[in-house]
Amino acid sequence: MKTTGSAFVTLTNKPSDQARRQLLLALSQIPPGRLCSYGELARQAGLPGRARWVGRQLSQLPDQNTLPWHRVINAQGKISFPHNSEAYRRQLSRLIDEGSASPDGKIAWQRCRWPDQH
Repeated sequence: MKTTGSAFVTLTNKPSDQARRQLLLALSQIPPGRLCSYGELARQAGLPGRARWVGRQLSQLPDQNTLPWHRVINAQGKISFPHNSEAYRRQLSRLIDEGSASPDGKIAWQRCRWPDQH
């Protein structure tokens, strides 16, 4: 059993677990105050074209995890949770705390995008 932050994540040597390991490593690399899309995170993990899979994996992280899941947004620069949901408010609050969103809900997608898009 391997620990990730304060949450336990069970990983084996199966190909699906290797992909998940790559994803978690790439996720851990997103710096504070920066934002990444699901598709870009998949690409950074060596799994291009698997943005939806990334979203499913992030949705399955334990509540106590310390990985920066909140720094991942959709390709339009928006939070993917329903606007009035608790999950939306939790993600927005964390982004505000890191300076990548404003209290009115605006996401600084162009300014905070990671990796830099040149």
